[in-house]
Amino acid sequence: MRAQMYTTQAGQRNQLNMKTSGMQWWTLVACACGYFMVILDTTVVNVALPAIQRALGTNISDLQWVTASYTLAFASLLLMTGTLSDRYGSKRIFLAGLLVFTLSSALCGTAPMLSVFLIARVFQGIGAALLVPASLAIISNAYPDGRKRASAIGVWAMIAAIAASAGPVIGGLLVEDAGWRTIFFINLPVGVIGMVITWRFVTEAGRSAHGSLDIWGQMSAILALAALTFALIEGEPMGWNASPVLLAFLLCVASGIAFVLIELRSASPMLPLTLFRSATFSATTSVGLLLNFSFYGLLFLLSIFYQQAKGYSAWETGLHLLPLTLINVAAMPLAGQLTARFGPRVPVLGGLALCAAGIFAYLSIGESLGYWLVVVFFLAIGFGGSSAVPALTAALLGAVARRYSGIASGVLNASRQAGGTFGVAILGSIFSSMSGSAALTGMHIALGVAGVVLLLSCAITLLWIPSRFGKAKEEGEAV
Repeated sequence: MRAQMYTTQAGQRNQLNMKTSGMQWWTLVACACGYFMVILDTTVVNVALPAIQRALGTNISDLQWVTASYTLAFASLLLMTGTLSDRYGSKRIFLAGLLVFTLSSALCGTAPMLSVFLIARVFQGIGAALLVPASLAIISNAYPDGRKRASAIGVWAMIAAIAASAGPVIGGLLVEDAGWRTIFFINLPVGVIGMVITWRFVTEAGRSAHGSLDIWGQMSAILALAALTFALIEGEPMGWNASPVLLAFLLCVASGIAFVLIELRSASPMLPLTLFRSATFSATTSVGLLLNFSFYGLLFLLSIFYQQAKGYSAWETGLHLLPLTLINVAAMPLAGQLTARFGPRVPVLGGLALCAAGIFAYLSIGESLGYWLVVVFFLAIGFGGSSAVPALTAALLGAVARRYSGIASGVLNASRQAGGTFGVAILGSIFSSMSGSAALTGMHIALGVAGVVLLLSCAITLLWIPSRFGKAKEEGEAV
């Protein structure tokens, strides 16, 4: 009887483990669906920009807004949406993000005019900001075992690399065969599948009553970023001394000061400014911003330049840009190993230097040589940029107390998204200031700026990112 009872209990445990494993797998699939859409839309749109320009009758600054409106909303809301997930439940916020992103994708694909299209892109960014922090919280709750959780997050990150690399090719193929609107319609089945799986299989984590939403801090941050983006994009077509541009710069400064004052006086700030007392924290967030400034500005420029100046089709452009993003799949796992072995400074510095070298090599001789040498330059740029990111994250998390790890990760992600927005705005303005036969000159100047920014990042890394991981911060420490 006792042996039979033990056998029955063992069978019940096996069934429970199988059920738990199945729930974990479906949870990971749901999170992957959401994250895939978010990352795909950061790259898939670029190759469709000339087609959007022809269909909606836009200019270069309008195309900058097509990209910037998405990343701006994404970046400015990332810090607050993590708090929303904690307070109202990660499953509920994740479902809301999926719904907003899916519906706004449908609106992007059916928008009759530019204004509607840009509003839909903003809502896509809002959906993305809701999705990303909630998906990590869901994975953390579904995988209580540390090793399994690390593996699940690795899969989650790999999905991002695959989505980023697939974006230019998928976008180019769809634009050529079915029209630019279809690049947004592909999100619809993915979003619906993600919502069904989330509703059926994802369990809600415990909610926290702690933490303020810091509405005024959030509003001032949005105003500062939006005003600065407007000034940078519209400065060239309107004129840098035009009243709207000057007012936008003033609004950015006033909103930035207001944000700092609000955060200093808040009992529960959205962004604890004491974190910036750490030189490593400040350096990693700065390098993350500058890296994305160069990389996403470059991706935007090349997407337009290849089609408008060189006469490539959207499909040919996607294939040419594929090495820039495909290398992510191989770079990130290797970067994690290098970081564990050598500490954060070596992979960050090496990655930034390689990325800068690829840009300067392409700038100097890339246009005069064959495609396969250009592929080598693009692989260097993509591999260098991707390999720096895991090490940046590790350095940042090693510089703050564990209770700040969530907000610190949010700051790094927000700074990277903001960097991409500014890169599109500034490098796009440099390129658009020269047209016709001077387009190549404008392209070269913009690429040179991107390379110099990466060299500045190398200097910051040498000065303030540590060569080894320091002693873990105590729970009572502010940073």
